[in-house]
Amino acid sequence: MNRLKTVLTVAILMMSAGLSSAQTPKFGHINMQTLIDLMPERDSAYIQLTEYGKSLEETMVGMQNEYQAKLDEYNQKRNTWSQLILESKTQELRDIENRIYSFQQTAQTDMQQMQSRLFAPVLEKARAAVDKVGKSLALIYVFDTTTGVLTYIDSEQSIDLLPQAKAELGIPAEKVAPTQLSE
Repeated sequence: MNRLKTVLTVAILMMSAGLSSAQTPKFGHINMQTLIDLMPERDSAYIQLTEYGKSLEETMVGMQNEYQAKLDEYNQKRNTWSQLILESKTQELRDIENRIYSFQQTAQTDMQQMQSRLFAPVLEKARAAVDKVGKSLALIYVFDTTTGVLTYIDSEQSIDLLPQAKAELGIPAEKVAPTQLSE
């Protein structure tokens, strides 16, 4: 009977130890920006965004060149023009200035929208990979360390998901993220 009590006590202790370790929350962390920087899709989106930005810049330069040519003509001939022509040319310069200003504002908004459009699928794919890895490791929370809001991470208690997420996305383990965006 004593032996049975001892065996039952040991079994209960082992079960409660097993339950408490099974209930220990598991946390993970990842630098999402590093993961995104490693993705080939990010490179493609960045190239498209850069090309779009260059086309906007070319249009802007064309508008500025037009303005400068009209301004040069205005400065050279304003003493020879009649009042009517002078007023017309002055208004023409103001109109071009307004178009340039309007284009700058619209181009900036357009560029931000294009960036969102191009990078949304990249971000979604990265999040899906992190979700899949987090679920496979039975994690409760995964923290993004990109912003640096987390002041402390115990790397023994929290799992860095970057290697698993890279594997999930087919990114070679040895590939490292660029330290800055290429020109």
